[in-house]
Amino acid sequence: MSLLRNLLIKSLPQIRCIHATKALTTFYEKDAKSGYKDSRASPSKTNLIRDGLKELKQEVALWTEEVKDHFDADPVLIYRPGETDIAWRFDQETVNKWIVTSDSDNNEGFSKCKFDLTEHGKGHFHGNLSTRIPKDGRVQRAGYCNIKSLRARKSFKRESYYDWVNYNMLVLKVRGDGRSYIINIATKGYYDIMWNDVYNYILFTRGGPYWQIARIPFSKFFLSSKGRIQDKQYPLPLNRVTSFGFSVGDKIDGPFSLEIDYVGLEFDPNHTEEFAYEMYKTDKFVAGT
Repeated sequence: MSLLRNLLIKSLPQIRCIHATKALTTFYEKDAKSGYKDSRASPSKTNLIRDGLKELKQEVALWTEEVKDHFDADPVLIYRPGETDIAWRFDQETVNKWIVTSDSDNNEGFSKCKFDLTEHGKGHFHGNLSTRIPKDGRVQRAGYCNIKSLRARKSFKRESYYDWVNYNMLVLKVRGDGRSYIINIATKGYYDIMWNDVYNYILFTRGGPYWQIARIPFSKFFLSSKGRIQDKQYPLPLNRVTSFGFSVGDKIDGPFSLEIDYVGLEFDPNHTEEFAYEMYKTDKFVAGT
């Protein structure tokens, strides 16, 4: 019987089979937080309705301002050199709207940080950085703290973008402790592969009692995703900015302190650079040297 079966198989035409394998999930993101869950308890439906009614008056007022701006149609078309437009100047209300995170919030380290006001009314990002690794066999690196603004939005919680197209310079007035901080400009896209797109630049602080004003061209910012600098670089899309923030993760254990007076924007006509990083294109499957 087996001999007959083998003869029949050999006489049949060869048929190519398709072997289905499990889909790769290298770039797939289940949610915008990349699997990190919110530690806060979910509010009940009753509380959601109550909070929504409380915010209704504020959202209607915001919508009214949007309608007025639309009909006025009077955008600022002239940006005078040397004048800085303030994007954020910190008071208690503004500080409360910024998000503060560290590795300890996700049980991935022991760093702690806060963002509050100094006695002189300046934003103060401070805490203690720890590179100690939890003994869970999962985490391999630790030591970061981060603050960032809420996403730009319109009335009734509609997601929007900050439009910085008419500027080419970021202006910061800060007072640091001599450590290096990372400036983060997020440009979260529609698709999951772009949810973690962030443009970075390093802010070197002087330390000491004096304030410093840092003027950083947007052309100097480089693209990263999940903390990894990308091989393909693109200029920062200034019409698609979703949030702004600072991070510290210089692998130095100990306290840190960064005071922030304001975050501003400026147009410098003498700065004509579009993108600071040259990208060399090669043929496919050919490695450049």
